Amino acid sequence: MGTHQVDSAEAARLHELLMDVVRAAGLLQPDQTVAGHPVSLSQAFALHELDTGTPLSQRDLAERLRLDKSSVSRMAAEMERNGLLVRERDPGNHRQYRLRLTDQGRAMHARMATTFHEQYECWVAAMTPGERAALLEGLPALVRVIRQHIR
Repeated sequence: MGTHQVDSAEAARLHELLMDVVRAAGLLQPDQTVAGHPVSLSQAFALHELDTGTPLSQRDLAERLRLDKSSVSRMAAEMERNGLLVRERDPGNHRQYRLRLTDQGRAMHARMATTFHEQYECWVAAMTPGERAALLEGLPALVRVIRQHIR
């Protein structure tokens, strides 16, 4: 896990490119629905994390999403009101809630996953094989170092 010399201009270019990705994907619009579904980006990620069949505690979901517990609590309450999940008291610790997707939540996640997959296929099809290979090599490396440096 060594560090390598980086040209300041190269770091600035990467910064600009990442900002362009966020803008191009519409991630700066917090009130915008995700893939045409009436959920926020955080809720879309929560649906993905919860669609495993095993309920998660709000604390575990907060850790996975890197959100604070109070944000996840508010988000879970809203998702429950919208029929996407149920919050149940944890039998082992009555102070905690376990979150479980409803059939409606699972169905929405499946529709969103299909929409995203189709969009990604379209984007990838417009890239050269070399560009795809570089992205498949570079993105995991970027995720790795981000995880190593964010606490």
